[in-house]
Amino acid sequence: AMEKSYVSTFLLLIVISCALAKDVGKKDTKETTAKPKLPQTLSRGWGDQLIWTQTYEEALFRAKHSNKPLMIIHHLEDCPHSQALKKAFAEHKDIQKLAEKFILLNLVYETTDKNLAPDGQYVPRILFIDPSLTVRADITGRYSNRLYAYEPSDISLLHSNMQKAMKFLKTEL
Repeated sequence: AMEKSYVSTFLLLIVISCALAKDVGKKDTKETTAKPKLPQTLSRGWGDQLIWTQTYEEALFRAKHSNKPLMIIHHLEDCPHSQALKKAFAEHKDIQKLAEKFILLNLVYETTDKNLAPDGQYVPRILFIDPSLTVRADITGRYSNRLYAYEPSDISLLHSNMQKAMKFLKTEL
């Protein structure tokens, strides 16, 4: 029994961590080499028909003034965990529908706001911010070592967390 619990803990640790790209400079050169590909929209594949904000500042401004919750998705293009979650997110009809009620931002880089990394800068991670611009540290996934991480198998939990973010809105304002 001892061995078994050791293995599962170890798996949990490796299951959702993608190393962050340290060398951001490399990214730019990849983009500029002319490869025929679809124009990159702000959705980056998380929901092409949804309206995405361009910057964190714009997202905060919109959340505050539209009285909608903000959902921020940190991810990396070359992270397999991010890719898998993105696919599950984009294909989940109820999530896509509910997402229309949010201010949306997906980031492939870290902001300087430490509130967006309450327990570290891992990807993918999803945080909710209410219109009073408070990070909802109470809306978490199911991993104690990566509170805001989700896997494709957690997609229904993410959906209910989105509903939770909407519900708080009604009760508190």
